[in-house]
Amino acid sequence: MSTKGLSADDERVTVRDVARRAGVSATTVSRVIKGDYPVAQATRTRVLRAMRELDYVLNVHARALSGASTKMVAFVLDDVTGPSFAYVAKGVEQQATAEGRLCMVCTTHGDPARELAVVEAMREQRADAVILVGGGSLDDAYVERMTHFAHALDKAGSRLVLCGRPPLGRDVPTTVVEYDNEGGAYAMTSHLLSQGHRRIALLGADSPDDASTTKLDRVRGFVRAHESFDVPHDPALIVPTGFGRQDGYEGTRRLIALGAEFTAVFAATDMVAIGVLAALREAGLRVPDDVSLAGYDDIPFAADLEPGLTTVHIPTEELGRTAVRLALNRKERQHVVLGTHIVVRDSVRPPNRTTTK
Repeated sequence: MSTKGLSADDERVTVRDVARRAGVSATTVSRVIKGDYPVAQATRTRVLRAMRELDYVLNVHARALSGASTKMVAFVLDDVTGPSFAYVAKGVEQQATAEGRLCMVCTTHGDPARELAVVEAMREQRADAVILVGGGSLDDAYVERMTHFAHALDKAGSRLVLCGRPPLGRDVPTTVVEYDNEGGAYAMTSHLLSQGHRRIALLGADSPDDASTTKLDRVRGFVRAHESFDVPHDPALIVPTGFGRQDGYEGTRRLIALGAEFTAVFAATDMVAIGVLAALREAGLRVPDDVSLAGYDDIPFAADLEPGLTTVHIPTEELGRTAVRLALNRKERQHVVLGTHIVVRDSVRPPNRTTTK
């Protein structure tokens, strides 16, 4: 096929060009591309070979107008550098590949407005599934808008997936893959209390400006464990911070500067715990001799810290795989809760008789 003197648009290979090369009808080529109609394997092979030889590129916009999906799942998260998010992403990518889908990763930097914009963009691209991972906002306007997108995606044959966050409502068409977030916090706080700790600081809690479902659940588990042990918790020891290393470092320095009394620190993520560990060492306090330390997530290098970090294990890769599998196979139950458990290492022991300051 000569392309001399043609514009760039004229040079674009079409379905009809592929059909001529493969010796089949344009309808057959379309069926191979969409994968929505049985085609003999020998015919499919000829079509795919013709597409490769002609370097055929699918026109995504034309496909969207025709109502076809893009064979893609979108994975939406706060920050790609977060270790736990990275392992959820790994699970998503593995399952997407197994299901014959591409995986697009989108970041929001913790901005609910940006998250909504990304969901809208993925709806326009007709992604097969839009997977939101991590804590969601409790703001009424946000929930209302996300509920609207859930219905719009469902109407378009796509799916909104809430991974690691609770449902939007009873009749909202979503796939929900949670883990026992509150239960993990309850179990870890109970472990610290059973070791004899009565002054436990919680770093990485919630604040009025950061209404995250993940943080709220971990606070609830922390408080509920104290109630179960009939031990009053000190609200002053629940410190609102972010989920990063620097947040843990600065939060611990504030506690120490205020002269707060505590024998253990429960960090809301392992990254927070790493920051806590640095601040305690800087203050001349040893873990676990002077202060016990626990984390949440069980990221891979938690075991490599000195001492090894006692933490709550989240099945991160399984979360990602399950999110994709359920979204693309909707005959399965569309709301599951995966378990968490504590991993006991060397960073927790019974407190010294002298109260730590």
